[in-house]
Amino acid sequence: MSDVKQLPTRDEVDEALTWDLTQIFKSDADWKAAYQKIEQDLEQRDTYQGHLGESADQLLAGTTYLLDIWHQLENVDVYASLKQEQDTGDQDAQGLAAQANDLVARAGSALAWFNPEVLSIPEETLQSWLKEATLAPYAHYFADLDRAREHTLSADKEGLLAGASDIFGASAKTFGVLDNADLEFPVVKDEAGNDVRLTQGVYGVLLQSTDRSVRAAAFKQLYKVYLQFQNTFASTLSSNVKGHNFDASVHHYPTARAAALASNNVPESVYDTLVTEVNSHLDLLHRYVSLRKRILGVDHLHTYDLYTPITGESPLSYTYPEAQQTALKALSVMGDDYVSHVQEAFDNRWVDVVETKGKRSGAFSSGVYDTNPYILLNWQDNLEELFTLVHEMGHSIHSYYTRHNQPFQYGDYSIFVAEIASTTNENTLTQYLLDNTDDPKVKAFVLNHYLDGFKGTVFRQTQFAEFEHWIHQEDAAGHPLTAQHMADYYGKLNQTYYGDDLTPDPEIAYEWARIPHFYYNYYVFQYATGFAAASTLSHNITSQKPGALEHYLNFLKAGSSAYPLDVMKTAGVDMTKPDYLQDAFAVFEQRLNEFEALLK
Repeated sequence: MSDVKQLPTRDEVDEALTWDLTQIFKSDADWKAAYQKIEQDLEQRDTYQGHLGESADQLLAGTTYLLDIWHQLENVDVYASLKQEQDTGDQDAQGLAAQANDLVARAGSALAWFNPEVLSIPEETLQSWLKEATLAPYAHYFADLDRAREHTLSADKEGLLAGASDIFGASAKTFGVLDNADLEFPVVKDEAGNDVRLTQGVYGVLLQSTDRSVRAAAFKQLYKVYLQFQNTFASTLSSNVKGHNFDASVHHYPTARAAALASNNVPESVYDTLVTEVNSHLDLLHRYVSLRKRILGVDHLHTYDLYTPITGESPLSYTYPEAQQTALKALSVMGDDYVSHVQEAFDNRWVDVVETKGKRSGAFSSGVYDTNPYILLNWQDNLEELFTLVHEMGHSIHSYYTRHNQPFQYGDYSIFVAEIASTTNENTLTQYLLDNTDDPKVKAFVLNHYLDGFKGTVFRQTQFAEFEHWIHQEDAAGHPLTAQHMADYYGKLNQTYYGDDLTPDPEIAYEWARIPHFYYNYYVFQYATGFAAASTLSHNITSQKPGALEHYLNFLKAGSSAYPLDVMKTAGVDMTKPDYLQDAFAVFEQRLNEFEALLK
């Protein structure tokens, strides 16, 4: 077993391939000083509490005080969070993250009086004050707050709930530590017959292997571990759902979904339209699954056969430096200014590249108003990682533009539009790769990748959305979310989506146990809506439709200065209607036709 390939520790990685968190705080001591300053500032709340309704000046002073604390707290929180994510087994980093979480909870409790006190100001008075020059920049901020008037409790009750935020988040934290640090996965064989320790990152690579025995072993061995802890994961997920339902109930929302979508001013009809449209187009997914079974030449298509390229071994692979150069070329259609910031990310250590021992799995973009928009990767030399790079770069450049064009109160964008910039980049990369090759094998591989990406983002994330809504409904109805109950539903739902040509593997019924996004409170559906909207935006940009790039960049710069659906309308996509989804399915079908023709 001494020959088993092990992940490097963080100190064994070239510093240039790690993110530079000293640009947030030079040291943990500086972080502690900032932490203590926030504690001191919180003690000044009596200067503002109880006085907001006295005058426009007092409202401005209180608002400035509130936003300043959250501004400082963002830096403290994200530094601690990223330190922990880079090594989830680092006890010191866990300590910083725990302290940050505690301070966030205490700040939320100490400042919970603000919203109820603003909403106690007569509406006519508030509207007249907002016309004054000093408060005018906060007009949308207060309009957004006013939407929650009937769902806002008294200051003492909101303070109590805010103080318990760390408790409500405990299940998600437990899942994260268990999934990223404590689970011990077995050793499996790679394509070359080498022993490799199974990790989330390695699993993703092995599942794309053209050696079926490698795929099958990775799949079965990974789920063997999750099945061993199925009841623990059912407990953490159930507790998380209960927290969502409780919070929605006490704030007088009819459902947890209504509460989650209200924060972005998105009607539930947008969610239902997505599910309806996807279910009405499942024949396209079934057709693709059937094609996959036929081309792979298998009697029984299993779940572990859904991710390997139909066209065989990838003709494309990228080292990280090669991926950087390809990303710059593909994104050049976004204009010189956009590309200059991508280069800035590469040159200034915004990206943490290498998979290391204890590092959080997957990939994400993170950061706050004052920081770089950092990117976490777990790099593997394949096409999928190139797409991940441009995806996360889409998030980061969206963040960059927002923070450099909006004041702090509007310096972040709605979660509802968060996946649009990232998937616009993905669609743009797909078009670049298709446009820059005459090799039918490469073209077929890229089309296959696009179809798989659509499958995984639009179809699969909508499947997740259906499951997520179901578990919230089941809990609200008083039905216990046991591992078996969830597995029974999930297994049937999975079969509905993929159709009769997919052999139902018993392990896949427990896929819910390993999906971190089920802890994110109605987040996953936005991957699907975002990808569909991005399909339209990317097509408009790459086809050089007049005004398309300018409208898109204005969308990236808008932040939360307007409601997300309104921001998207100005960018050219009305997400209250099914048209954008139907357009996306039309592109999927057209590329499926092209792929089938190439294979013939």
